[in-house]
Amino acid sequence: MSEDNRNIVLFAVIAALILLGWPLIAGKFMPAPPPKPARVAASNAAAPATNPTTSAALEPAAAAAKTLRDRQAVIAETPRVAITTPALRGSINLKGARIDDLVLLRHRETIKKDSPPVRLLSPSGAAHSYFAGFGWAGDGVTAPDKDSIWTADGPALTPERPVTLSWNSPQGVQFRIRIAVDPDYMFSIQQWVGNGSAAPVTVRPYGLISRTGAPKEIDTWTNHVGPIGVFGPGANYDIGYPNLRGQEPSFFGKIFGTTAKPGANYFDAKGGWLGFGDMYWLTALIPDQQARVHAGFRGAAGDVFQADFSTPPVTIAPGKSATQTSRFFAGGKEVRLLDQYQDDGHIANFDKAIDWGWFRIVEKPIFYYLDWLFRMIGNFGVAIILLTITIRGLLFPIAQRQFASMAKMKAIQPKMKALQERYKDDKARQQQEIMALYKAEGANPLAGCAPTLLQIPIMYALYKVLLLATEMRHQPFVLWIRDLSAPDPLTPVNLFGLLPFTPPVFIAIGIIPILLGISMYFQFKLNPAPMDEAQKQVFAIMPWMLMFVMAPFAVGLQIYWITSNTLTILQQRLLYARHPEMLVPAPKKAKPAPKK
Repeated sequence: MSEDNRNIVLFAVIAALILLGWPLIAGKFMPAPPPKPARVAASNAAAPATNPTTSAALEPAAAAAKTLRDRQAVIAETPRVAITTPALRGSINLKGARIDDLVLLRHRETIKKDSPPVRLLSPSGAAHSYFAGFGWAGDGVTAPDKDSIWTADGPALTPERPVTLSWNSPQGVQFRIRIAVDPDYMFSIQQWVGNGSAAPVTVRPYGLISRTGAPKEIDTWTNHVGPIGVFGPGANYDIGYPNLRGQEPSFFGKIFGTTAKPGANYFDAKGGWLGFGDMYWLTALIPDQQARVHAGFRGAAGDVFQADFSTPPVTIAPGKSATQTSRFFAGGKEVRLLDQYQDDGHIANFDKAIDWGWFRIVEKPIFYYLDWLFRMIGNFGVAIILLTITIRGLLFPIAQRQFASMAKMKAIQPKMKALQERYKDDKARQQQEIMALYKAEGANPLAGCAPTLLQIPIMYALYKVLLLATEMRHQPFVLWIRDLSAPDPLTPVNLFGLLPFTPPVFIAIGIIPILLGISMYFQFKLNPAPMDEAQKQVFAIMPWMLMFVMAPFAVGLQIYWITSNTLTILQQRLLYARHPEMLVPAPKKAKPAPKK
């Protein structure tokens, strides 16, 4: 078997392994298809202790063994201040001064018309507990804790009207928390302490986010889900929920030198931000960007996780006061909004709440162009098609050079075959002669790969945009395609839903993936047929193998590829007319011998 044949066979084997092992690969190393809105697993553990200033392990609340109760019943038990904005609805718990009840009005749980808005925060004692709190650790003074009842100066928090919470200690020290919110997802928190006692007091302000249970979404090497923060020049994607449970770094983490360690992970830095990121949603604490902070993550029994920060202690003389300002983000990871907070709000690297990865330089321009097309047209599917036309138009001059190179390579195939036969026992001499032939004929065997290589980052970038951008979630196209960020739900395997079963992912081939396979088949048919029989067989089955591989991916990505294949076919027809030497005539049938 020749070297080329061995390479082709090896490729076929690897492709088959990818096809057959795709469910495992998709589950372990690649992002899963976009899931339903983030839900954290229920747990019987309640909130961790709210004092993040010590290095001791977090303690589950005393009510850990109690059965979790209905969320609305828990909310109704405590005095509250309503939260009403164009983007948010919920309430602030006056017991403990916690923001623990929040839904996102711009985003729905499912694509159904009557679907409720996505719930992000829930109080301690209910399933999926997830909340933010702000307070002080006191030295020589009683500070408010999770059981303290605060007094509010108004019934509701709106973008037009902030709310101030008040609590006084037995020593006469006054504590105030002024909470403001913008029309989107950002809360401003001003913590004020006034010393009305006769002696100096020392307090350390802090903020925390607590959540019970990790989300069902998978943390992969292409998309980080879990604890996230910026403590320096870039975002930290190394720390995951397993680390906070005390588990050792993963195999890949050890290879790539992760900074995460089992248990608590803390950092001393200036400014920065930290919180928890899901596929589409984010909660983040943003201290004063000029303040020194001690910040990080920890976990406790019952699958309780906490992100917190504290600033250096402040000593306040009698009759004096001290103020600290921070911010709290709770909402969707909307690209334009995160960029706006980063630029106008001066939050360093806030856009890295979205794990764009290595191809960020390509992904963000693609997102902004795609989003602009959507705003102009109103349909993301049509916007993807126009994006594809734009990309193919930009690559057309390169494709022309690719096709001309292929024509030259096709023209010298007989000479290459002759050289291979002449020097079949001397591989080194064979390669020298072939290279000399390339130089003499002006052919470049690698030139044909240029458009393909350029399309790889574009395809990957579009894949990440469709996967990560909250703006793409639940966007319809036409007919049955009601979510471009999800796989095609219509498959002939169960007779388009008539049979009452859900086929496994690796055989649930939808209509759009089938059209993708057909488009690839016709595209391959227009390519010059390989001279080697093994190569012919591989190219014959490749469209259908790729059809199975692409089926679990977002429909939007498949629409991009189908459109690209269709434009490639049209382009090939045009270029064949310019390079007729590429057309290989069908072999003529031998005439039957004349009868004697």
